[in-house]
Amino acid sequence: MSLYTTGEIAKACGVTVRTVQYYDTRGILIPSTLSEGGRRLYSDDDLRKMRIICFLREIGLSIDTIGQLLKEEDPGSVISILLDQQKTVLRDEMDERREKLERLTDLRKGLRALGPVSVESIGDVATVMENKKRLSRFRVNLTLSAIPVGILQWGSIALWIFKGIWWPFLVWVAVAIPYVILIMRYYYRSIDYICPQCHEVFKPAFKEMVWAKHTLKTRKLTCMKCGHHGFCVETWGGDLT
Repeated sequence: MSLYTTGEIAKACGVTVRTVQYYDTRGILIPSTLSEGGRRLYSDDDLRKMRIICFLREIGLSIDTIGQLLKEEDPGSVISILLDQQKTVLRDEMDERREKLERLTDLRKGLRALGPVSVESIGDVATVMENKKRLSRFRVNLTLSAIPVGILQWGSIALWIFKGIWWPFLVWVAVAIPYVILIMRYYYRSIDYICPQCHEVFKPAFKEMVWAKHTLKTRKLTCMKCGHHGFCVETWGGDLT
C-alpha cells in the first residue's frame, strides 16, 4: 500500500498543502497513519477520497455538505441527488446571468440611442427595459392580428390578376381601412414616449404620432413637457389583458 505525505497528496490533487491541512482540521480528510516522526501519511483510499472532495468543491458544494455526505452509509446515492440539485442551481444561475447580460446589452444600446450618458438617460433606458416584455407581447399581438388581413389582401390581388375577379379586393379595402384605424388607435393608447431632453414620459397628439417619422423603437415627436422635437423612445403605456 502506497503512502503519501501532505505535500504529495496536495500535488496529486492539484491543491495547496494548506488546503489538505484545512480538510484535516475540518475532519473530512484525516490521514490514515502517522510516521514515527509524527508526519501525516495518506493512503490510496485517502487519495481517492481527496479527489472526490476536490470534485465536489469544484461543482460548488460547501465543506459542511461534503463532510455530512462522507459520513453517509451510502454516499453514492446521496451524491447523485446532490449532483442533480447542483445541476439545477447552476442552470438557474446561468439563466440569471444570461438575463443580466441581455439587460446590460440593452442598456448599452439604449444609451447610444439617447446620446450623452446621464443619470436621467440611464433611468430612461431602465424604464424601457422594464417594459420590454410587455412591448414584445404587444407587437406579437399586432402581428398576429394582421395575418388574416394580409392573407385576404394577397388572395384578393391574386384573384384579380389571374382570374379577373376584382370584387374580393374591394372587400379587402373595406376591411383594411377600419382595421388600420382601429390598430392605430390601439397603438396610440398603448404606447408612450420618453423625451431624450427632459426625460419625461408623454403621449403626443394622435395626428402627430400617425404621421411622424419613425424607426422600430423611436418616433420623431414634439415633447408635450418641454417642447423638444426629435426622436423619442417608445415605452409601454397601456395594460395587457
